[in-house]
Amino acid sequence: MAINLIFLIDRQRFCLSNILLQDRSNRLLDLLDQAGRQLSIVFMDDQSMAEYNFTYRGKKGPTNVLSFPAADLQAGLPPELAGNELGDILISVETALCEAGKNNTSLHRRITELIIHGTLHLLGYDHEQSSRQAMVMWEKEQQLLTKILRIPSRRTTMPHLAINVDHVATIRQARGITEPDPVLAAGICELAGAKGIVVHLREDRRHIQDRDVLLLRRTVKTKLNLEMATAKEIINIALDIKPDMITLVPEKRKELTTEGGLDVIGNEKKIKNTIKKMSKAGIPVSIFIDPDATQIEAALEVGATFVELHTGRYCDAETEKERDIEFRLIEQSAELAFESGLRVNAGHGLDYRTTTRIAALPFIEELSIGHAVITRAVYVGLDQAVREMLDCIVMAG
Repeated sequence: MAINLIFLIDRQRFCLSNILLQDRSNRLLDLLDQAGRQLSIVFMDDQSMAEYNFTYRGKKGPTNVLSFPAADLQAGLPPELAGNELGDILISVETALCEAGKNNTSLHRRITELIIHGTLHLLGYDHEQSSRQAMVMWEKEQQLLTKILRIPSRRTTMPHLAINVDHVATIRQARGITEPDPVLAAGICELAGAKGIVVHLREDRRHIQDRDVLLLRRTVKTKLNLEMATAKEIINIALDIKPDMITLVPEKRKELTTEGGLDVIGNEKKIKNTIKKMSKAGIPVSIFIDPDATQIEAALEVGATFVELHTGRYCDAETEKERDIEFRLIEQSAELAFESGLRVNAGHGLDYRTTTRIAALPFIEELSIGHAVITRAVYVGLDQAVREMLDCIVMAG
């Protein structure tokens, strides 16, 4: 392997993704026409970095990054012995984390910036030579960072597809009869390849009914995700049937569908009490939130296991520029949530045009999709509609 990542710190403590850092480093060497060169990147704590900083630079305390070009170590060696080494980069993860917090950015983004900075040093760039050289190096760093972050990172496993069958129940309730049956629809979705079934049991029972949830609990073979508000009646139902997980969502009587993420900060007490009850029953809790750093931090504080990032604004964007902005918010939020120790899902408004880009994000485990699949099923059948959505997810690889 051309790039060797060495972790001298607890990678799980900092929620560092080896896949993401490896991918970004490989892309960096490609952009610099250095593909195939041997590069070692060592991640360490402040104490270890301080020792290197004092030994090689005569400076006390840690720094964020140090570079050691292979050429300096191989001076005087014949070409056949010099090898293809580019050099070593040392990064203090503790310092990088502190800098990320001050700049209101993610740890992975800050580490990516330091890898770029260190690699350019290995290639002869030196911001300490002059102000002009500093500007040249900074501009090069920004160009490379933009290119690296613009392309969705490759992932080794695809996110799971969970189908929301609420809209099947909506059609049934419109006539007040027994068909179409969301329980039967859920079985078809699973047979077509869906890895989960999602239903929202609302207080007003506008679509999914208690009977549906009870039968789904008995028949779903993959994973049943019950969306719900923090209402006492619904909490008791969830505790009774014990779904595989619940997702706490906002709920308004007059809305056509969920309009945005749950305000975790404004509902902290109710959410924390609900999570406490679910935890005692062994039911993992996800919170449906907007892609916002403060809500992610609040979700972590109240004890959530997952967050589901609201993708509605991304899907509804009217221009490519607006969609790119919303996509970046989702990308950064997914990364931040993962780094914070949360597991990440996403959903709302995703369709056959917008899903692939979200599915390519490396930290998202599951996509919850309903309306687009049920709408498509009107034309091609439910089995085919699910399989076509799965194809969109596979394309992300």
